Amino acid sequence: MELGIFSFGDIHPNPVTGERVSAAQNTADLLERARLADDVGLHYVGIWRAPRPDYSVTSPSTVLAAMAAQTHNIHLGSAVTVLSTEDPVRVFQQFATLDLISQGRAELTAGRGSFIESYPLFGAKLEDYDALYEEKIDLLLRLNAQERITWRGNFRPALENALILPRPFRQELDIWIATGGTPQSTVRAALLGKSVMYAILGGAVTNFERHTELYRQTAAEAGHDAGTLRVGASTPGLILRQGALDTYRPYWMESMTRIASERGFPMPSEVTYRAQSAPAGALFVGTPEEVAKKIVRMHSHMQHDRQIFQLDFSSVPQKLVLESIELLGTEVLPLVNQELGHTATGRKTGRTGLELARQR
Repeated sequence: MELGIFSFGDIHPNPVTGERVSAAQNTADLLERARLADDVGLHYVGIWRAPRPDYSVTSPSTVLAAMAAQTHNIHLGSAVTVLSTEDPVRVFQQFATLDLISQGRAELTAGRGSFIESYPLFGAKLEDYDALYEEKIDLLLRLNAQERITWRGNFRPALENALILPRPFRQELDIWIATGGTPQSTVRAALLGKSVMYAILGGAVTNFERHTELYRQTAAEAGHDAGTLRVGASTPGLILRQGALDTYRPYWMESMTRIASERGFPMPSEVTYRAQSAPAGALFVGTPEEVAKKIVRMHSHMQHDRQIFQLDFSSVPQKLVLESIELLGTEVLPLVNQELGHTATGRKTGRTGLELARQR
């Protein structure tokens, strides 16, 4: 199992203190998180592009390049690239360059995005939501597969025997497909033969079992080796030695209230917070052992290969985010891998990590 972190670059006012971190400080904080995540053995750090005043990152590849220069082993990716409002040629060039800087550690997760601010900003029409993504993911995958390309579409100029440079450090970029969990997106990822990342913000994690079953079945029927395709999940969370549930509550409440107001969702409450924090819920909040148990429970349903955590909902303070990252790498990751019967290197183990933890 791979574990990692991701961020939108949240710079909302802190709901507890009222303080607001500047974009410059948040960018420095993101780099510090990446260095620590690399040091403690996590596998992935992702940055989302959100052109809104409450988030600091509008150029993920730039931030990821800075992270690449300060880390050694961790993979670096977009979480998510909203491909519908991007030029696939420029996206490919940016991430191929990142792959060169990091010597093969770049990843690209392509999705349609849950925010719509980038559509008017870049002259895209919401009524073309599906068509834009279909055309641009097709072009991106073609660019990844061949150095010269001839291509025609409806939303960008045609390419005539165009030479696409630079090429990645590896032969191709590692491209994932992001989805909030619709069957259509699941099938698309499977038919394309690409790994899939599910964004799980709420509800019961067991709901995603049917999606992963559909994904693997569709991939196999399409002739892809389902055993080589990976399933990932992105979830909110906070890992502390004590008091995580009470500490996280105001941050989660603030974010979910804002999201509910914007999208017409039901307003959050103490009942929903407790339900989402329960063993079957989507919030991974608690001690290292509690979070490890929950990951293992989720794995029993999804058989997922990677799980990444958003630890900075509504500007959770940097000190708490760093504590969570350290515990995620030094305690949660070993417990999860041992409970699943493997160490981080894939070797079989004896007693499980959770059994050993109970004896302490």
